[in-house]
Amino acid sequence: MPAFTRVLARLRALGRPRLLSRLREARDAHPAAARTFRRTVHVLAALLVVGALLMPNNAPALRPGGFTRLPAEAIVGAVLLLALPRRPRIVVAALYGAAIGVLTVLNLLDIGFYEYLGRGFNLVLDWGLLDDAQSYIEDSMGRATAVAAAVGAVLLVLLLVVVMALAAVRLGNLLARHRSRATQGALIAGTVWITCTALGVQIAGLPVAADRAAETAQGQTERVLATLRDEAAFAKEARNDSFGATPPDQLVPDLRGKDVVLAFIESYGRSALEDPLMAPGVIDTLDARTSALARAGYQARSGWLTSSTYGGSSWLGHSTTLSGLWIDNQQRYRTATSSDRLTLTKAFQKTGAWDTVGIMPGVQKAWPEAKWYGLDRVYDAFELGYRGPKFSWSTMPDQYALEAYQRLEHGRKHDRPLMSEIILTSSHQPWAPLPDMVDWDDLGDGSVFDAVEEAGKDSSDVIADATESKKEYGKSVQYSVDALTQWLERYGTDDTVLVFLGDHQPIARVSGHGANRDVPVTVVAKDPEVLEKIEDWNWTEGLRPAKDAPVWRMDAFRDRFLRAYGSVPHATGNKD
Repeated sequence: MPAFTRVLARLRALGRPRLLSRLREARDAHPAAARTFRRTVHVLAALLVVGALLMPNNAPALRPGGFTRLPAEAIVGAVLLLALPRRPRIVVAALYGAAIGVLTVLNLLDIGFYEYLGRGFNLVLDWGLLDDAQSYIEDSMGRATAVAAAVGAVLLVLLLVVVMALAAVRLGNLLARHRSRATQGALIAGTVWITCTALGVQIAGLPVAADRAAETAQGQTERVLATLRDEAAFAKEARNDSFGATPPDQLVPDLRGKDVVLAFIESYGRSALEDPLMAPGVIDTLDARTSALARAGYQARSGWLTSSTYGGSSWLGHSTTLSGLWIDNQQRYRTATSSDRLTLTKAFQKTGAWDTVGIMPGVQKAWPEAKWYGLDRVYDAFELGYRGPKFSWSTMPDQYALEAYQRLEHGRKHDRPLMSEIILTSSHQPWAPLPDMVDWDDLGDGSVFDAVEEAGKDSSDVIADATESKKEYGKSVQYSVDALTQWLERYGTDDTVLVFLGDHQPIARVSGHGANRDVPVTVVAKDPEVLEKIEDWNWTEGLRPAKDAPVWRMDAFRDRFLRAYGSVPHATGNKD
């Protein structure tokens, strides 16, 4: 082995001079081409570094005018490199370029998170969501695509950091070779930057003097510090529970004897009812189903809730609604679910007057949160008996999940009424292919959906087209509302109370950049006393909330619901 290593080293030593020699020969033979190539590389390196320094962290700001500014970090970097001797200059330039590469990665993450979750990337909390993103791609487009995307992302990060470092080193060497002119240029650029800052000079509505890289670093630092401060404050908040010590007989006494169903419809947001492209179909469905339920003896009231999340992370919306806590990140979720906070579902369990059950077709792994939610029995994706095809991310159509709930729990004889939490998933992005409603008697094990799935659209075609995404999203909401209300019409009784709501708005490509976080919420019942209890909420009659219907924060729902149905507050925790 040592002999082989020595031979290999000699071959490499021989090969390196030959390669350099050939490059020099080519350069000497074609001096004009070599000079053009060298200058082109210099320009590309400068454009790359300056472009990275000016790169915004949100998609709407990605416009040409944003890259015609003067970055302070480029001026400071040039001055620093001009002041250093050769070896330190190369090291500092490489580190400087690598840092720019890292900031570029953070900006790209911010862009992605703003597009899908309506917020920037959190360095402390969000690494686990990258695994979720890969799982989503695998569920939606297959394992091969997910693996390719993960490998591509890693290679892109490495390439960005390495290329930025090489570009900075090249520019540092260029500055050193033309030190006098570079020094004058840096001085002029610095003077221009200060002058533009003082006078507020703008181009295309943007300041000419920029410090985007510093803003990125500052923004990420502030997020980290805010996250660290929030942990202790939220833990204290979670312990302060206005209903934490309420005796069982004083919890929801006005709903005794009722089967209460609390259903979340994935991505059912306000834009579904207000966007010109989606609203007509969704509104027609809501109005038609309001009339159908009225013929069956049901009445409804609807309002708005402002979700704690946007575009995804549905569990944050679920936990916020049921706990009365504003849970808008994973750290808060972990803190809440490890606490003794009384969730709305657990309040029913605590009375001893209800059996509690969860229908969770989207759960495909261990789910210890069931205990925190107070669910006696949970049916996950593997326990509902489905043998049909997946529909993109959704493991089964909502209609099947509801029929399975009827077969396994709601339709069976119980000694006590049911309190059920149901998570409907058919309206989960990327909204292709979509299921269709079939005859309820034909559902069987779900195999009836094979032909429906095969005839559906390809998810890759919908993801790439914003207009198609909107259209298919609207259809998915119509389908979920149809399935849920048809289930109620078919299987509901005089004692059934249905509460259903969206967990968050759809992603920005569908809801629009800067969209609010409002979601519809509806209570449906046959017993008029159920709706009389919430008369002072001033909600809209029917399944469609009016534009000016009351808007509450999602964390207000638990306490308002408990109070409306007779619960008496008995607080736990320190209120100071």
